Amino acid sequence: MGKIIVKKVITRKPGHLYYVDGQGNVCEAVMARGGRKKKKR
Repeated sequence: MGKIIVKKVITRKPGHLYYVDGQGNVCEAVMARGGRKKKKR
């Protein structure tokens, strides 16, 4: 497991996943919501 080096560097958005890539950059990706039904219009 990794270590927390610095806290509160970025502002997190709900529904997004944050990770550190191989070059050390913090990346943001939209989380896939598998199994959740779509809202009817």
